[in-house]
Amino acid sequence: MAGATSVAVITWVTRLAGLLALVSVLVPAGRRTLRGHVAAWLELPHEATVGAATVALVTGVLLMLLATGLKRRKRRAWQLAVAAAALLTVSHLGLRHTLGAGLVSLALLIALIATRRYFIALPDPVTGRWRAIRVFLQLTVAGVVINFVLLSVALASPSVGDRLAQSTLALVGVSGPVTFPALWLEDLSAAVGLLFGIGAVLLAAYFLLRSAEPAPELTDEEVERLRGLLGERDSLGYFALRRDKFVVFSKSGKAAVTYRVIAGVALCSADPLGDPEAWPGAIEEYLDVCLRYAWTPATMGCSELGATVWARFGLEVLEIGDEAVVDTDTFTLEGRVMRGVRQAVSRTKRAGYTARIRKAEDLPLAELEELRALAATWRGTDTERGFSMALGRMGDPGSVLVTAEHDGRVRGVLQFVPWGEKGLSLDVMRRDRTADNGVNELMISELLLTTPAQHVSLNFAAFRAVLEQGQRIGAGPVARLSARTLRFFSRWIQIETLYRFNAKFQPRWVPRYLAYPAARDLPRVGVAVFEAEGLGGRPSGLLRALQRV
Repeated sequence: MAGATSVAVITWVTRLAGLLALVSVLVPAGRRTLRGHVAAWLELPHEATVGAATVALVTGVLLMLLATGLKRRKRRAWQLAVAAAALLTVSHLGLRHTLGAGLVSLALLIALIATRRYFIALPDPVTGRWRAIRVFLQLTVAGVVINFVLLSVALASPSVGDRLAQSTLALVGVSGPVTFPALWLEDLSAAVGLLFGIGAVLLAAYFLLRSAEPAPELTDEEVERLRGLLGERDSLGYFALRRDKFVVFSKSGKAAVTYRVIAGVALCSADPLGDPEAWPGAIEEYLDVCLRYAWTPATMGCSELGATVWARFGLEVLEIGDEAVVDTDTFTLEGRVMRGVRQAVSRTKRAGYTARIRKAEDLPLAELEELRALAATWRGTDTERGFSMALGRMGDPGSVLVTAEHDGRVRGVLQFVPWGEKGLSLDVMRRDRTADNGVNELMISELLLTTPAQHVSLNFAAFRAVLEQGQRIGAGPVARLSARTLRFFSRWIQIETLYRFNAKFQPRWVPRYLAYPAARDLPRVGVAVFEAEGLGGRPSGLLRALQRV
């Protein structure tokens, strides 16, 4: 607890020192107020040197960037923060007017050294060290070359050495040996130099400190080991075989945790694989990895048993919705409650639709490729949605494909992946947007009525309990407001729609949970969850940049 408090204090003091450094250079009114004087806005002091002001400006921005790395206890961020705080303290002495800011930067330097034992996290597996060096060199060389060319074109008298010295010193805002005939030309040269100098430092710092996101990919050996840990208990276990994940195994090899790194969160899905008695060993290995790289641990879609085990390791647990599971031995289209599904199925059959159910390995390769192309076309978005209940590929051995056909054309397709030996879990549900309503009901009901599987897991219904409680007679204002808010967001995210669709088949609802370290981590974890599920997040160009070496 003391370590967490110290890190939090250091983080805020770092931000304060950076902000005061900017204020000391850019806002003389705030600077002179500390001394009890009033000055004109943006009037720089005459006794301050341009070089010291430039160092303070760049170092202030750098400290504000470093604060995020310090919050994550990154060792590299601590090393750079110590250097920046020392440099900032000296620069304030050069400015000779910012006593308050100088004392804060000195206090930060002392505090950083005193708390160095807390900053132990390693750089992320994908590091930007060489990219940072390359960017720094590219920008500094570009700044020198551009200034050199500018001076060569505008001035004929200075020697090559003087022009080169002037161009190099301009990167840090220091005047060189060249005498300018016009003030505008001197200002232009200084502006070009400072622009490239500051840009080189800040961009290099970004690539050095960024929370890089390694592109994960399970190896064939890891996939085979994971297959050996699949069991009957968790309906979402098969989705752990997604290739875009990392995996850690318990020391005994009897359990495993798969995860993906998103926005500094090591996000798991569903329960650990393997023997529940061995789960703690796999979770310990996973948490050690998170501690080593200062990633935020989190898991989404875990069962009640899984949530109980995660809670033993200090994670908070939040119920986020329910999984719809249909027991096929009791499923029927008869009865009043099934009238809506029964009518939809009858209507599509009268329109000439038929459903075919086949194992993936029984389909010819050409037909399987055609179904993949159709599913991609019908997806409707560029992003493949799903993480906790999506495999990300079609045609895996053991999966079951259901197609709806009309006049010799495929108009809808479902894929179910194995849930042990006795169950299936819905993975893909796509249909032609021009197809008649009821196609999905036809495919699902035909599968439920004919499959030898005992249990079939359908879609996940987020916040189902909240929606139900808000619609009950006598529901309180908080429950009604919560349900109304969810219905509002259902315009963009299928929340109420999926709940209503699942409820048609009279499933039993199995609660699923989100486990996270603390309430302060929920915003970061929420961003990771949304991005993993394909519901939004950072631009694709930024994601590609974060995954580069």
